[in-house]
Amino acid sequence: MEEYHLKQMRTEAKAIFRESLRSVNPYGAVKNFVRVEKDQLILGKEGEDQTRLDLKQFKRVSLVGGGKATAPMAKAMEALLGDRIQTGMINVKYGFTEALTVTRTIEASHPLPDENGVKGTKAIMDFLAKASDKDLIISLISGGGSALLCQPAKGISLEEKQMVTGMLLDCGASIDEINAVRKHISAAKGGQMARAAFPATVVNLMLSDVVGDKMDVIASGPFVPDTSTFEDALGIFRKYDLKDAPQSILQRLKDGSQGLIPDTPKKGDPVFLYVSNIIVGSNMLALEAAEKKARAFGYDTLILSSLIEGETRDVARVHCAILQEIGRSGRPLKKPACVISGGETTVTIRGQGLGGRNQEFCLMSAIEIDGVPQKMVVLSGGTDGNDGPTDAAGAVVDPYTVKRGLKADLSAVDFLNNNDAYHFFEKTEDLLVTGPTNTNVMDVRLLLIR
Repeated sequence: MEEYHLKQMRTEAKAIFRESLRSVNPYGAVKNFVRVEKDQLILGKEGEDQTRLDLKQFKRVSLVGGGKATAPMAKAMEALLGDRIQTGMINVKYGFTEALTVTRTIEASHPLPDENGVKGTKAIMDFLAKASDKDLIISLISGGGSALLCQPAKGISLEEKQMVTGMLLDCGASIDEINAVRKHISAAKGGQMARAAFPATVVNLMLSDVVGDKMDVIASGPFVPDTSTFEDALGIFRKYDLKDAPQSILQRLKDGSQGLIPDTPKKGDPVFLYVSNIIVGSNMLALEAAEKKARAFGYDTLILSSLIEGETRDVARVHCAILQEIGRSGRPLKKPACVISGGETTVTIRGQGLGGRNQEFCLMSAIEIDGVPQKMVVLSGGTDGNDGPTDAAGAVVDPYTVKRGLKADLSAVDFLNNNDAYHFFEKTEDLLVTGPTNTNVMDVRLLLIR
């Protein structure tokens, strides 16, 4: 009977996760915020403050952008504007495509940039540089855009940029820190696309994949005023003691911090006069949809936070402590309960294994709840369908997961120490596999107890 209940709960957890994905479908998200009535482009949800643009005042309407969710965003804009769109070009992750009518799609690599991403970004930047005040440019930005909209600054090679990105990912730097560096070794990020497009009118639609929905961090803010500086970027290299970074990059940051290179455009710069930045989808929207679905299954619910950051293993321990407190005292919720959280944690790589932050969260959780005499299920998944460099979105675990590993002669602790959650869950059949979701609003974590 116990195993049956856990199987049912695991099915419920997956259904709740799927509903969270459905709520941030990029196609629908765009249509929730953008409408066309006759010759008016209306930006903003109904009943809220809206911006109206007269499409007749523009000689050309174009789409640009990049990210894991950008193709369905472009599909939505093509459906809304039809033959008003003269041209479009976007960079997406390999496999994250849609059938588009006008928009040219370039597939490129993520999380490490590749030559395709560079070529596509250069084409976008060259196009923006030719724009006039009679152009309306609709920018479609989503998570993954930092790697996919990649044009290294003068004097820096793609290989050097790849190396630094890998170093920052491995040392546990936050997404804010990684993007602060990316902006200052790039020719496109940190408001530099806005600089190139000026004086065109730009509508920048963003699907947020960053904690707190900070616009300048989403895809490194190509059309948003930059709040970071060369000195900030240099400080990140000092913080993580990245002395082995390429000399060309270290020298650029030093020169920039001394004022020898112009910094990225800041708030108040005229290049942002005709730019409208709008977030059309976020982690909180996904969490709210998960909450609604969990209630339909009969769970009392709590959205813990959409702002959770920190070392993955520590975050997992705290989540499991809350779960076990519910089982012990009925606080902060009575059973059956579902605790929901979002955000994006970090993993400090110490081993040689394969996995991602969601799988690591679940493996740590499986160890924490091992043998607990309560019906518990923990799910953690990346809304983009890819957790780290794997084909899994994350994992789903319960109090028997560690024992299933032991039956296969696998030590959960050993696999955790080697950052090898993927191969552990591959054997225990606990991987959460969705395939490409064409969206990206960080992670969704679900803790169920009955």
